[in-house]
Amino acid sequence: MTPPLSEMLDDVLAGHRLTEEEVVRLLSTRGREVWAIAAAADELRERKVGDTVTYVRNQNINVTNICVNACGFCGFSRKSGDVDTFFYDEAAVREKARAARERGVTEVCTVSGLHPEFDAQSYAGIYSWIRDEAPGVHIHASNPMEVAYAARKSGISTREVLEMMRNGGLGTLCGTAAEILVDDVRRVICPDKVDTATWTRIIKEAHGLGIRSTATIMYGHCESEADRARHLSILRDIQDETRGFTEFVPLSFIHPNTPLYRAGLARAGATGREDLLMFAVSRLFLDNFDHIQASWVKVGTKMAELGLLAGADDLGGTLFEESISREAGARDTDYLDPAEMRRIAGDLGRVLRQRTTTYALLQG
Repeated sequence: MTPPLSEMLDDVLAGHRLTEEEVVRLLSTRGREVWAIAAAADELRERKVGDTVTYVRNQNINVTNICVNACGFCGFSRKSGDVDTFFYDEAAVREKARAARERGVTEVCTVSGLHPEFDAQSYAGIYSWIRDEAPGVHIHASNPMEVAYAARKSGISTREVLEMMRNGGLGTLCGTAAEILVDDVRRVICPDKVDTATWTRIIKEAHGLGIRSTATIMYGHCESEADRARHLSILRDIQDETRGFTEFVPLSFIHPNTPLYRAGLARAGATGREDLLMFAVSRLFLDNFDHIQASWVKVGTKMAELGLLAGADDLGGTLFEESISREAGARDTDYLDPAEMRRIAGDLGRVLRQRTTTYALLQG
């Protein structure tokens, strides 16, 4: 007989480690029990990290939208010859890095299309330009797909690529390109991307080299609750082994301009209930993660605030020049003023603090 939900939540708060089967049950919850799950996650958040809400002052530099892949969930990428392609050369990247430095950002994030002419040296070069123009600014960049692509193009190992990137100035790796770490789903939404085993291997290699990373999930398209649970379990297992993840970032699928949705292969994104449960259940399940981010870019500022009541403790970045979510159909993604973040945190009776990429709190 299945125990009552309240008993399961009491057990988690007492130290029980959730199973994948229990996660499926929690993610499938409807009605007022959703609030009970959120409340348990919020209690766990308070115990683990207190009442501080954090953010990072960052800027994106998306070097190019030209990409050899054709992921069904992406509205950003273009093919060579398309009328609206862009590619920033060295002078442009350096100019954007200088602008980032002048804005007082602590982090520059670069994830771009897989340009047909890029190789390992291309990525390392981009990071070195940014490092030159914005010394001291943390470079949070690339992901396992880009690492695998650079290795293939240069005929070297992924470990060697990571070392080149680190020598060029890479600080931490983006935990994107994960989407859903279930190969049956990946074959539908991103058949050209690395498989689950390769993504996992490269993340572990990075962590082993001292290159920490974020962890993500992209949900709300064609995956099941069981697929989400499997994904979370893979991340928890990696974290048990490496302790290399800095945070978990649920990324709610932005659907309007994506080939996957237009072809009828995906639904119209996650619902508010699903967003709330993703924040809450990830807090309850990922017991070896300190930080859960409520990405205002993906869910909007109002839902992000509710996420902070359901286990999340971080609002993400200021995000000057966000373009990937915007191209997929999201609105108001370009910049969120810390003053607005402070209003959100204050409305919950909590305090906003600026952080570094790796969650050291900054003064002011």
